[in-house]
Amino acid sequence: MEEQDARVPALEPFRVEQAPPLIYYVPDFISKGEEEYLLRQVFNAPKPKWTQLSGRKLQNWGGLPHPRGMVPERLPPWLQRYVDKVSDLSLFGGLPANHVLVNQYLPGEGIMAPWCPLPSQPHEDGPLYYPTVSTISLGSHTVLDFYEPRQPDDDVPTEQPRPPQQPITSLLVEPRSLLVLRGIAYTRLLHGISATRVDELDATSLPPNAAACKSARPGAHLVRGTRVSLTIRRVPRVLRASLLLSK
Repeated sequence: MEEQDARVPALEPFRVEQAPPLIYYVPDFISKGEEEYLLRQVFNAPKPKWTQLSGRKLQNWGGLPHPRGMVPERLPPWLQRYVDKVSDLSLFGGLPANHVLVNQYLPGEGIMAPWCPLPSQPHEDGPLYYPTVSTISLGSHTVLDFYEPRQPDDDVPTEQPRPPQQPITSLLVEPRSLLVLRGIAYTRLLHGISATRVDELDATSLPPNAAACKSARPGAHLVRGTRVSLTIRRVPRVLRASLLLSK
């Protein structure tokens, strides 16, 4: 997909300049009241909906994506409303989103290694999804780091330990925002969240989306709280109920 084809006209005013294409960051995509409502719904979900992973836990809504096709499940009304709001931006080729991954990160939790991708990382499961990922953040800020893909010689033993891989750019993601990744930002780069409790900003480390972030000020000392993210995507390959019943 070429960069021009990956653009989203409705979001062009929110495109993050000085960042790999294409990243859109929409502050205050939802209201404070909507955030509180969504958090209540997430934490009131039945315990069996939660899956514990290393560094975070998650809920899966809409079905379980699989290379052979996803068996669809109806989204609950509290999620469907926001899936529709994101779908109305025409992010998924004119078709609606049909899958939501809810992640919870406690303070100090993250995804530490750049080769350990987020659930949306295309080198891991990208073919299962339309090549766009959209995320609504709730509860706390975080910093999302972008890395170049690892190369084969990165795993070759050396006499001296290799220095930690450094991100090529980082975004401050505030509560109630919408983050959309398309193009190279989705298909090529790796993503990570450092396992830290505090993010320090100075004049030389302000993120490229700082102008859209109220808390992105030089000298800011940002303490992370519990963050919940709603990752909204489209799974193109969906198994029809009639097909399932015929087997």
